[in-house]
Amino acid sequence: MAGTGAHPLVRAEHFIWLTARVLEQRRFAHSFLDGDPDPVETALTAYRNEDGGYAHALEPDLRGPVSQPLHTAHALGVLDSIGRCDGLRVERICRYLSDVSTKEGALPALLPTQRGYPAAPFVPVVDDPPAELLATGPIVGLLHRNEVWHAWLFRATDFCWRAVDTLEQSHPYEIEAALAFLDGVPDRARAERAADRLGRLVRGQRLAVLDPARRAEYPVAPGYAPGEHHFPHDYARTPGSLARRWFTDEELERSLDHLAAEQQEDGGWPVNWRQWAPGTALEGRPLVTLRALETLRAYGRPPG
Repeated sequence: MAGTGAHPLVRAEHFIWLTARVLEQRRFAHSFLDGDPDPVETALTAYRNEDGGYAHALEPDLRGPVSQPLHTAHALGVLDSIGRCDGLRVERICRYLSDVSTKEGALPALLPTQRGYPAAPFVPVVDDPPAELLATGPIVGLLHRNEVWHAWLFRATDFCWRAVDTLEQSHPYEIEAALAFLDGVPDRARAERAADRLGRLVRGQRLAVLDPARRAEYPVAPGYAPGEHHFPHDYARTPGSLARRWFTDEELERSLDHLAAEQQEDGGWPVNWRQWAPGTALEGRPLVTLRALETLRAYGRPPG
């Protein structure tokens, strides 16, 4: 049994076995215990629908059986993490993305089919939702990074470029979506120029807490929960991200120190977004814990 004096990774493992869904247990085993990727993909398949999209609270803040782009982006991230973002599995996903895209060829955050099923109050259901960088950027960037070529990508890529190039006022999750696009898109020179501009925007609008000891002095974006701040490590999740250039070594080290210190006594990391239902908070913490462990490892900072 992992007590409070145990190694942080041991405590995190105990937390995962105690609280996580089967999918996150299998992901942890694959990432940190040399587990096979097959069980990860098997667990993920349970969330897939016949239309090629994903549902069933894969993204915990959206409940119910209807496929949604945010669930499908989550699924692609899982496949990417196990090196399975290819073949027929991704062809089916791209067909689904084509079917649910707006007239711009991009994705809304939430389709009206969600109406009648529980969803977080900060993800409103509307009848004719617009295409959003928040939903489209991470998917497009990930597919490009995995050298997936599909007709859907052409217009979706153009949409993302327009959205990124016209960003003037933003918020952390939209910036993260833009980064996910820029970190994967093939035109690296253009991506670097766009990322440089976004970095100035992030610093100018104080969208990253550069000193965790003074985080109360930083604004929280409208609609975010109290204390829902973002830090340099939330943007630059790996040293290879274009966002790494936005922060000094000292700023990033402080951010990583803060991330490591956020591990709680039970071994997991906390969620800082608005908690609106007991199940979503319970399912969200293992996801946050996996991301924290992966970020620390990417920088050569395993817990402890």
